[in-house]
Formats: sequence, C-alpha cells, structure tokens
Amino acid sequence: MLKIIHYLFIYFIPVIGFSQIKTVEYSDAKNQLNAGVPLPSEEIFNIQGRIPSSVRLVTMEIFRSGKSENDGNTYTWKTPYLQESELFELFISNPLRSNEDYSLKLRYYERASPDDMKDLKASIMNNLEAYIRANYEVSRRGLQTMSSQRVMINQLNQILYQGIANYTHPLDQEFIGFSDVVRQKIEQTHNLRLRNAKFNVLRKKDDDSKNEAIYANQLIDELVALTQAEADQYLRANLLMLVEISNIDNFPTEKRPNYLPINVGYAGAYFGGDFDNLDYGTSPYVGIAVPLGRRAFTKFLGNASVSTGIFTNNMTNGDGVSISGPLIGRPSYVGLGYSMFRILRFNAGAVLTSSEVNNSSLENITLYPFVGFSLEFNLWLGLNK
Repeated sequence: MLKIIHYLFIYFIPVIGFSQIKTVEYSDAKNQLNAGVPLPSEEIFNIQGRIPSSVRLVTMEIFRSGKSENDGNTYTWKTPYLQESELFELFISNPLRSNEDYSLKLRYYERASPDDMKDLKASIMNNLEAYIRANYEVSRRGLQTMSSQRVMINQLNQILYQGIANYTHPLDQEFIGFSDVVRQKIEQTHNLRLRNAKFNVLRKKDDDSKNEAIYANQLIDELVALTQAEADQYLRANLLMLVEISNIDNFPTEKRPNYLPINVGYAGAYFGGDFDNLDYGTSPYVGIAVPLGRRAFTKFLGNASVSTGIFTNNMTNGDGVSISGPLIGRPSYVGLGYSMFRILRFNAGAVLTSSEVNNSSLENITLYPFVGFSLEFNLWLGLNK
C-alpha cells in the first residue's frame, strides 16, 4: 500500500502542479467568445482579444444573467508601461459555475486628448461653481443656504463623480471625495452671522448692507475656489477616456459531469487500551464520499466530505474475538474525510461492528473510532450517451 501511495505522489503531483490554464478567444468583429463554445466552468482561465494600439485599458464585468452587475466580478488589463499592445489578456481568477448563463461587459479606454481634458475640466468647474452659488442667499439675517451641510458635500462629490463617469485614472486612483477643508468651509458658511462682517471687511458707516454682502460673497468665492482647486488636482492627470462598450448577454458555461468519488484505502480501528497496550485492528476498506462543497468555490468544504463504506475484512481484537459487522457480515463506517493532493484522502469517524457473546447467537454491536487513508477515484454518473 505504501509503495502505491509513493508511486502516485511521484507521478501525479507534477501533473497537478503544471496543468495548463485555458485561453478563450474574444472576437471583437463578431462580438463572440470562444467561437460560440460555452465558457470553461469551475476553473480559472484567460480571455484574450485583439485591440487597436491606442487602447490603454480594458475592463470586463462578468455576472450571472438575471443578477445585478454589482454581484459580479470586474477584471482589468492595462498596457505595459511605455509600451503598446495589439492584444489584451484578462485572467479570470473566479471560476464560473457549471451550466449557467453569464453576461459580460467590456469597456475600452484610450488616453484622453488635451482638448478632451480641457473640455472636461471646464464643464466640472462650471458645474461646481453654479451649484455652490445657487445654494446661497444673502439676507440681513445672514448667509442663508438651500441645503444642509451633508447634502451639499454629497452633491459636490456627485458633480465630480458624474463628470468623470466615462473616464478613469491611469493609476487606478479613484476620486475619494472633497477633503475636510471643504467640509469646514461649508460649515463656516452655514454658521455665519453677518454682524461679524465688521471684523473682516473695512465697513463704511453709511452702507453697512453693502459691506455685509461683500463679506458673504467673499466666503462663497473662497468655497468655489477651494472646490475647484481640489478638482483640478485630481484632473491634472491625463485620464483615460471610455471609447467603446461591448455587451455579451446570456452566454453559457460548460456543463460539468457529475462524479461519485470512490475511496479505496486502509484503516485502523481502536478497540481499547493505552499507548503501551494498544488494542486495535486494521483492514482495507472501500466506500463513497459526498463532498460538502465545490472545490472551485470553497477550498475547505470542497476538499471535505462525508464518507461511508465497509471494511473488506473482519478484524480480531486483543482477546482473539472476531470483529465483524451486523447485517452484511463486515464492519461498516461513517466518517469525515479531507482530500490532499486531490487523490489522497484522510478519513476519520466511527466503525459499526458486531461480535459474538460467549459463543451464543447473541451479537455485541459496538461503535469504535477509526482513522485511515485512501485513494480517491471519480466514477462518472451520466446517461449512456
């Protein structure tokens, strides 16, 4: 048995370690994946396609058809630094489920031109200023605002988010929102009382209201300048601009065959005693294993299973009593198993045994703990097709 396990370790482990990752071709002209053949399921793979040399970034969203895009996964490919490429390759690291339909969305980005960036900046700066000025009204009671502080900061963030919706940062540095300095400036305008204007603006005794208006507009101008400066700091990078979107809906994945794992191994059952006087029996065993999960989606549960089967031989305890099993005349077992290197499984559980009582027709039915190792083989379950 040990020689067989040693041989399988030597032969199979290199095969497992160097298995090749599949590559799926995407045709932009036909908007088709894998020449119409279902995508690989329950394994990692690559998606490769041709692009113009001007494309600097490709993203792909993959999600189950009928589900939200937010529940899917996004993969990104970028051109190497200071290089051009006519091929993109996306590594699909989250395996797809067997016999399911998936939708895919590809986005292509090119480097934005100076004119594009100039127009983008002008649009965002104008929208920021227009929103801020529309939210303030100067009156004798102070600087009145149309929105709360929280709403204002959220709306200012949304103006920039929406403005750059079709752009992305070349270094994946997303805009994280306006800083606490902007928040403090908004808070200052909300708490303003114009009677404090005498400390900030040189007032004329004959025209207090004019000076108060100057002070209020000064604060508004400062808020506009501050938000525009922070927006300009982010937009200073030469952003990548979205130039094309391709959608593939309801594309199937391959249907994986169903297997019944068969275990053939050797185990020992513990009958009693301590380390110096151990009472045990050994026997080959054969059984089936029911996995607790799919290995592709959960590593631990995918390798774990509930196992059941029979010992092929009866055993003898330290008193010379034959240990068999009820009903079928062989010990049977139920246990938990864990797969190692895919073909070797460790099992532990309880073995159901029976033995004669004083040479009578009565049976002593007992559960004993056992441990064992087995080789696992997958028996295909399917129609005769």
